[in-house]
Amino acid sequence: MTAELVRGQNHPLSQSRLEIRISAGTPVAAAAALGDENGRIHGTEWVAHPGAPVQPGLEVSRQAAADHRLAVDLDAMTDAVHRVSVLLALPAANAGAGPARFGSVAAPFVAVTGLDGTEVASYTITGLNLESAVVALELYRRQGAWKVRAVGQGYAGGLAELFADQGLSEAAQLAAGIDEAVAKGLVRSVQAPPPRTPEGDRSRQAAAPAVGPDQGAAPQGAPGPVPPAYGGQPAGGQGQGGPQPPYGGATDPHAPSGGPVDYSHPRRQTSAPPPPPPAAPPAHPGQPARPVAGDATGWSMEERLYNQVWGMFEDLARTAAAYRSAVDFAESRMDKELEQALSDPRSRIGGQGDAAREAARARYTQLVDQARASLDRDLDQLAAESEVVEPALPPAFARWDNPCWHAYRVPMEIPMALRLGDLRLPEAESIRIPMLLRLPLERGLWIDSGRTESLDGSFTDSHDMRRLAMDTAVAHAARLLAVYPAGEFTVHVVDPAGSGAQALAPLTQTGVLAGPPAQGAAGVTEVLARLTQRVDLVQMALRGGAPDALPPGFDTSQQLLIVNDFPHGFDDRAVNQLRYLVDEGPSAGVHLMMVADREESAGYGPLLDPLWRSLLRLTAVPDDHLADPWVGHAWTYEPPSVPPGSEVLRQVLTQVAEARRTWNR
Repeated sequence: MTAELVRGQNHPLSQSRLEIRISAGTPVAAAAALGDENGRIHGTEWVAHPGAPVQPGLEVSRQAAADHRLAVDLDAMTDAVHRVSVLLALPAANAGAGPARFGSVAAPFVAVTGLDGTEVASYTITGLNLESAVVALELYRRQGAWKVRAVGQGYAGGLAELFADQGLSEAAQLAAGIDEAVAKGLVRSVQAPPPRTPEGDRSRQAAAPAVGPDQGAAPQGAPGPVPPAYGGQPAGGQGQGGPQPPYGGATDPHAPSGGPVDYSHPRRQTSAPPPPPPAAPPAHPGQPARPVAGDATGWSMEERLYNQVWGMFEDLARTAAAYRSAVDFAESRMDKELEQALSDPRSRIGGQGDAAREAARARYTQLVDQARASLDRDLDQLAAESEVVEPALPPAFARWDNPCWHAYRVPMEIPMALRLGDLRLPEAESIRIPMLLRLPLERGLWIDSGRTESLDGSFTDSHDMRRLAMDTAVAHAARLLAVYPAGEFTVHVVDPAGSGAQALAPLTQTGVLAGPPAQGAAGVTEVLARLTQRVDLVQMALRGGAPDALPPGFDTSQQLLIVNDFPHGFDDRAVNQLRYLVDEGPSAGVHLMMVADREESAGYGPLLDPLWRSLLRLTAVPDDHLADPWVGHAWTYEPPSVPPGSEVLRQVLTQVAEARRTWNR
């Protein structure tokens, strides 16, 4: 039975090998500090954190995530260690983005479990307000036995104040190092999937009506409202971000008395629920239900498909995590049994030792086979779901080889998201999960042109990498142009040396660019000055409360700047303007897509570090550099590619250009 702890309460631990599972409503950095009998940390080497995730008997996650699994082996702790403190921190508190205090997010939940997943003790950390770092709980040794205690001690000064309170002299330096490691991890992380229903099992729950924009609670027995997705945007489709109705429709409380009174519940459903999702065809007895495209909750088919895709992403992450955990448990159990067999002198005589080793290996094989069978069962269901979902995706979510592009028409509304490529895991090479990014963009893209070694060990020379990177950037830009209504998305290109002319041909020849690609230092200066001035004007209008006061003829469309061959043609002033556009541009509708090699720009040093961290890094070849914010898997990213010999890209861009000319008449 699980012990649900309150602050200060303790509980005995009967197992030495444990997992500490952390669940938070936002990505948090997890660390663990080892202390002596007085709780003192003797040095930075006594702290496991994302920059140094492994210590004797302890392993923490390598990046910030909404869910963590920390591995603890109490038997492997040295005799000097008497306390293991689990630490949580908000990674964005020092970066100026995202929540800066635990009081503004959901209360973190921490559970101590055995390797089989059985919960031993749990603790919900409540009562936090201004704190950005917290000691969640501690495992401590008392009279030769280990116990867990709920702590919940928060620190408004972040990790630096926390480590200083723990008696660590290098507190500020260690906190800065952790912030640096977490920032690097966030650069390579994909957005968080939308939350699950309270029941938790997406594939086996009947879909219920989603909550509309004017509803705060679902009908009794139905899943609750879908919280905003990553980035603070509504999880619903178009129209949910508009003005909200008055609170419950009630009259103004300051109005004169005697007026009508609305006695309806202020959060009662007032609009018709969305139509039910498609029903799954009946399954054969003993077989799982056959998947149906769009069986997730949502107010439109687009929203249902979006939520279903992220549900598939989460299902694959979860089943892979369960498989890896089971294999790790089997390996640790076999190692322990082999160690016991070798340490017993009696087993060294005759065939007892060989028999013990064979039995240990047989139990290992049995456990791994059971885990693999469970994994294969889940993967078969995901593969079947992918086969029905992929053909049903709209153009914004579909691959370039999807037949929906042949029936493409310029849309009248902005979609919820667009596809940036595919994601997969080593355990399921054949299953591709679409990588969807919410619109409008909230961070720029960095297309890496510097990586030369692919996952299969082959190498690509620098010239081919630059060409592939520009091809990838053009594919992304073409999709952005295609999913926006006519006249609502504008693309600028800076190509100082003209090296990207061949890759840019689909954009230049169809006439969808705002103007010819800017070349030379003068062209770079002119484009950056124009976009910087645009951001300034929009910000002044918004801050002054007069968004309609922009100059006549001002282009209100979203702007995308593609920068090729950086840093060629850029001086210090131009680099500062780029940083300004990265930081301030998205809020003013100006977005950046860099096609660059980090090593070639190393001469700028720390000047460019904030810029790189603000961009989502993508590659032109498959690469396992992306990590999810849920369990921290290293996902292999595959960039979008147009089928060889296909004219679909030019056909789509031609329609976009024609729709723009018609719109401008």
